[in-house]
Amino acid sequence: MELHQINVITSKREEIIDISDQIQQILKKSSVIEGYCHIFIPHTTAGITINENADRNVKTDFLYILGKLIPRSDAYLHSEGNSDSHVKASLVGFSQTIIIHKGQMLLGTWQGLWFCEFDGPRTRKVIIALEGSTA
Repeated sequence: MELHQINVITSKREEIIDISDQIQQILKKSSVIEGYCHIFIPHTTAGITINENADRNVKTDFLYILGKLIPRSDAYLHSEGNSDSHVKASLVGFSQTIIIHKGQMLLGTWQGLWFCEFDGPRTRKVIIALEGSTA
């Protein structure tokens, strides 16, 4: 298994950043040709998901719906004022696994990897584990 890390710098409290190209660059430099790419977010107020990457309005709609479902202010008991961020991150999830074939991620035509920030701005870590057969 190969372990890699990238840092994502966010500039807003809630933001979605496409990290597909950064992951593909890691794959390009990797020796893994066939296998799996595991992506893990080691934070409780950020997540990772796969979604449409062609229309930027999808990201806006995604954050809008999460905001309606889980408002920033409510009768939360958590004292840090970011309870909504914890819930949003848990719903989105902290990891994704993607098949690697011929050194490429097997994503659909319109799919991309989204880093989802729910309590920024911050500098966040993304852990990438690659496993499989090598060249």
